[in-house]
Amino acid sequence: MIEIWSRGPADENMPEAMLVETLTRVRSHPWWSARARLALAVLQAGGVTPPASVLDVGCGWGVNLQALETAGYRAAGLDISRRILELIDQPDRHLVEADLNQPPPAGRELSAGALLLDVIEHLDDDRGTLRRIAPLLQPGGLLAVSVPALPELFSEFDRIQGHRRRYDPETLRAAFDDTGFAVQKIFWWGGWMVPILRRMRQKSSTKEQAAPKTYADYLRLPPWPAPLLMRTCYAWEHGRALHGKLRTGTSLFAVARRIA
Repeated sequence: MIEIWSRGPADENMPEAMLVETLTRVRSHPWWSARARLALAVLQAGGVTPPASVLDVGCGWGVNLQALETAGYRAAGLDISRRILELIDQPDRHLVEADLNQPPPAGRELSAGALLLDVIEHLDDDRGTLRRIAPLLQPGGLLAVSVPALPELFSEFDRIQGHRRRYDPETLRAAFDDTGFAVQKIFWWGGWMVPILRRMRQKSSTKEQAAPKTYADYLRLPPWPAPLLMRTCYAWEHGRALHGKLRTGTSLFAVARRIA
């Protein structure tokens, strides 16, 4: 079932054709499954446990939504892209077409938690987006936000996806100012990937007239056993990230509560 709250130009945030084209590849990629596991661990550590209601805001390909449903949460997925919502729609799944640049409708049931994973970097007004999400949560409700980190790593890969920015801990914390949320903690994720991304960025910057890549090109996994090694690395740093023991990473997570 796809409910409609509001409609907007999806391509301004992330090209719809790119979402559709990469659906199968994303669902089998170790990065997305590892991020979903970490996000669920954040919810559970914050006391939001099944069968609590959780919103997956900017649900995209549905990886996090599937993880929430499998874990036993009462989950709803929100996205601006009608095309991707139709692709991930299935019986008994609650989906919402919504433009985060517009206020949500009043009078709906409030949720105990929400995921906002790699969404606000696609939007010009990240603070306004967080302010509009706050009324969707119960007072004291938990919000987990992830964003791409380290502004110096901003590259063509970011531009292709429609990223406006990458964050550091200070700019991520500042995005929550006057939004109705109180940040509890901010932590790094993907520390093992930082040297790899630095090398890739240096390599791409020295190439002359390099052929433009598509998003699907960037998502292409190296041959086996590299995918297994990636899963192993993510599993190894899962607990370290969750307990704030990493000192850098390609992503940042913020955990916040709606102010009563």
